[in-house]
Order: sequence, then C-alpha cells, then structure tokens
Amino acid sequence: MPVTLIDDISTTKETSRNIRKTVLPNGLLVLTESMPQVRSVSMGAWIGSGSRDETAEINGVSHFVEHMVFKGTTSRSAQQIAREVDTIGGNLDAFTGKETVCFNIKVLDENVAPALDVLADLVLHPTFTPEELAREQGVILEEIKMDEDNPDYLVNEIFTQNFWKGDALGRPILGTKKTVSSFNQQIVFDFYASQFTPRNMVFSAAGNLEHDAFVMQVEQQFRSLSATGDVVLQKEKAPVATPHVTLKRKKSLEQVQVCLGVEAPPVNDKDRYAVYMLNTMLGGGMSSRLFQTIREDRGLAYSIYSEMNPFRDTGSLCVYAGTSVDKTQEVLELTLRELRRLKEETVSVAELKRAKDQLKSNIVIGLESSGSRMANLARQQMYFGRFFDVDEITAEIEAVTPDDVQALARRMFRPEALALTLLGNLGTMKIEREELAC
Repeated sequence: MPVTLIDDISTTKETSRNIRKTVLPNGLLVLTESMPQVRSVSMGAWIGSGSRDETAEINGVSHFVEHMVFKGTTSRSAQQIAREVDTIGGNLDAFTGKETVCFNIKVLDENVAPALDVLADLVLHPTFTPEELAREQGVILEEIKMDEDNPDYLVNEIFTQNFWKGDALGRPILGTKKTVSSFNQQIVFDFYASQFTPRNMVFSAAGNLEHDAFVMQVEQQFRSLSATGDVVLQKEKAPVATPHVTLKRKKSLEQVQVCLGVEAPPVNDKDRYAVYMLNTMLGGGMSSRLFQTIREDRGLAYSIYSEMNPFRDTGSLCVYAGTSVDKTQEVLELTLRELRRLKEETVSVAELKRAKDQLKSNIVIGLESSGSRMANLARQQMYFGRFFDVDEITAEIEAVTPDDVQALARRMFRPEALALTLLGNLGTMKIEREELAC
C-alpha cells in the first residue's frame, strides 16, 4: 500500500527545525522533526480526546484505558513489555489530560525499530482482560485516594469542579470511585474503539531520524488500524464559568490552600501572548509580583504562583498559595491588590521586557530535547493545524504592549468573575463575595 504524502514542511528561515508531515492511507497523520545533533528519538501516539470528551457515566475511562494498555497485548504480557523496554534502555510513559491522551517512548536512535514495535503494540492490540481490569480498578481507586490526600491536588480539583460546574471540563481526569468501579470489559472496549481511530490520532516523533524511512516504519506498524470517519466528541459550545466562593474545611491540614481564579482565553486566542505576559508578571517566577510581595517582602507563604490552563474553547488563570490560617486573609488581600494594580496602572516597559525575556527563554530551552519537540509538534498540530517557529513566536511576544496587558487585566479581573476555593483547618473563617473586590 503506497504512502500518501500530503504535506512536506521543511523550514528554511529557521534551519534548526526541519519539520515534515505525512498522512497515511488510513488517515493517520505522522509528524517528524529531524534533530541530527542528538542521539535520541522520542515518539508518541497522541489521541485527540481526553476526560472532557467522556460522558458523565464513564468519567475517568480515558485514564483507565491509558493504564490498561500497559497490562498486556495480544502478543506481549505486561512483564514482556517492561523487559523489552528496559533491554533497549527506553523510557516508556503515558499521560491523560482534559483534551488528550499520549503514549510515548524515548530511545537511542539505533533502537527506533524495536521501540516503535512495542509502542504500536500497546496502542493497537491491548487485551483488556477482565482479570487485569479488576486489578487495575483497585490501583486507580488507590490513586484517587492518594490524590484526595494531597492538598495541592485537592484544592485544584474542588476549584475546577465548581468553576466548570455541570460541564465535563470540571470532572476529574481520574474519574470517581463510583464510575471507575463500574467499568467492565465491554465499556472499555467500546470507548477504545470509538477514540483510537486514525482521524483522532497524531503520531509525532523528533530526534535523529529520517522522515521518509521513519514513515515507512510507522505505516508498517499502523496499517492494520482501519480508516474510519471523524470521531464524534462531546464538543459542544464552550462551558460557562461559574464564579464561586467555596470553603472546604479539613482539620488534618496544617496549611490553608488558596486557589483564586478567573476565566481566561482559549489556547489559540489572538491575545494568548498578552495572557502569557500577564501571568508571568503576576506569578510566573521569582521576580513576579506575587512572589516578591507575598513571599519575599512579607514572608507569608513558601509557595505562591499563578498558572494558565488553556483549553480548545476556554481557559482559566489561577493563583495558588499555601499559608497558615491566620495569614490567609492577608494573602488574599495582597493578591487582590496586585490584580487591581494590573488594571489601574500600566506596567513599566522594563517589567514587561523582563517577562518577555523570561518567556522567550523558557520557550527556547523547552525545545532543547527530542521529547519536548515531539510533544510540541503534536500539540501545535492538534490546536493550530500549523507550526510556529521560534522567530515567529518571538515576534508575537515582542509585539505585546503595556496597554495590551492592562486592557486584558481589566477584561479578566472583574470582581464578579472571580472564583475562590480555600481548603484547610478554616475554623470559623468566612469569605463574602464583596471581599473579592479588585
């Protein structure tokens, strides 16, 4: 069966990136980036759906399938998989997100063929035996308990479930005890068959490889994957954020975990670089306003930062902190003051330049490994359908002005849009919405 070359991208402006793209006859998209200066190759099978694409009844099934493919295939046991990967010195991993699932492996360039064989076997031929399924249910139920004992995770989960209330985006990636306990072989096979299709998958690789030869290897491994129509996902209109104030009392905690957040633009929004600037200056590093004010100047917290969570149709920007109960009110007031300052005062050119330099550095350093480039290829394809080189991204970053940041802050940081979750030994503490003025 011939390989159909749909698009061949070879960057000339930025010679450090040599990206090519091929669509196989069954519809599977293969992306590669040649990095002749390294000796490794990273490759990953990316599924274009995650926990937010599940129905409520099977919440957690994406993560469950991610676990189960490692438990044996039609030709390998779980132990054989582990031994073969160790024999070639490979690093085999997987993860599940709100919008993607990824199975990936990193090896020396001389071991691409056996690594690809194992990875393809995992993705294409899992057995989902009832015995392993029951055993893995126990493992994931313990994972849920472990995360519930982790205050950093728990405050984020409580915030998210209330912020995206009633929407799949707010449901936990792991699922719940009830949903995970309900999974059986038929449910798992049905979900797997509906999502693991060529048109819902991207296979990306980066490292010391040659595109045409690699595509032939992938085509050999994945030709058994039948061509199907487009996957029907639970992609409805963007969810509506619910501003909430949630106080969760947990006496066993020494600290109060704080999560204060607002709705933010989606991953491909035209203002995304201004949002990154805003986040960087607010709480994105050691020189950020929150870190300097709350940790360095006042000594109120060890951990204080802000974080962007962009999705395909919406997003959130959240501030996280851990502090003692008697300092919680002050931490909250100081955080709100910094939000207010971003709205009322134009940021200085010097502060914006620091944020730009920090972001540009993070992007360049983040593309130094074959693994990060492999992931970057897949994500850019899935969210943008095209590839941005560093020069193009740098130009976008440089184009952000102080006025852009202020306009965005005024649009996002509205008191009625703020959501707050506090988790810890709160005693009689109460927070009213009017206290969230910014």
